[in-house]
Amino acid sequence: MSSNSFGRILILGGNGQVGFELQRSFAPFGEVRAPRRNEVDASDLDAVAAFIEAYQPGLILNAAAWTAVDKAEAERDGAMRLNAELPALLAEKASALNATLVHYSSDYVYPGDGEQFWREDSPTAPLSVYGESKLAGDEAVLASGCRHLVFRTSWVYAARGNNFMKTMLKLGRERDTLNIVNDQIGAPTPARLIAQLTCEALRQNIASGLYHLAPQGTASWHGFAQAIFRMAIEQGETLAIDPETLGGIPTVDYPTPAARPLNSRLTLSKLEEALNCVLPSWDSQLSLTLKEHLDR
Repeated sequence: MSSNSFGRILILGGNGQVGFELQRSFAPFGEVRAPRRNEVDASDLDAVAAFIEAYQPGLILNAAAWTAVDKAEAERDGAMRLNAELPALLAEKASALNATLVHYSSDYVYPGDGEQFWREDSPTAPLSVYGESKLAGDEAVLASGCRHLVFRTSWVYAARGNNFMKTMLKLGRERDTLNIVNDQIGAPTPARLIAQLTCEALRQNIASGLYHLAPQGTASWHGFAQAIFRMAIEQGETLAIDPETLGGIPTVDYPTPAARPLNSRLTLSKLEEALNCVLPSWDSQLSLTLKEHLDR
């Protein structure tokens, strides 16, 4: 695939956090179509198939996903359709068109215990329907035979959309006390970085396969929130909360319908070696993302 053009590019889930950033990153490199839901409903597999057959993309970027983790416990069929059946269909269509498929997955496919960093070949054992559905999608793409990149990432947020960073800013302005979970560990990953690294991976034509995509370093949700508050104050925001008095609670004190992994640490060496780079730190990425949001 030429480094200066990817031809016709189809982005599914273009109105989401990752989809928006993909449109921004890929606009200079081809003809981008990111149909809205009223044009193509990603959960309507027949409609998706018809759109692909009509558009004939050379590159499919699948940012469409069921992301309501708790809701998936009660609505398994909906989660499976978007997270497993849709990627399987896209892989089939990509194979028929000799197109490339990029699919985005999650740290939730791993068992989430211990303190080790999960490798791409670590055993999977999802704790939730959401995790099961993401794993099924991964396996369908990896087994399809099409040219593909599957990126497993963690704790996605952005300057736009609904996400942890924006929720914390809202709560930090309104409340002087907060308790945030402090025993789940992962790497906060901005959607912008996901899009930029996707573009670079395709420009460098790295080998088909499964890669972890996240920044360097780890934090708890409590540590992430504390960093958000500290950086917001440094950038001139007035908050009710004092970052130094932010409360921490264990996961068991914050029950949810779907179990969350305590350990979402991901090794990054496979992607770094493929791209011949060192990935940036999560806190440097937070600073950039927060500035973009506050400057809007």
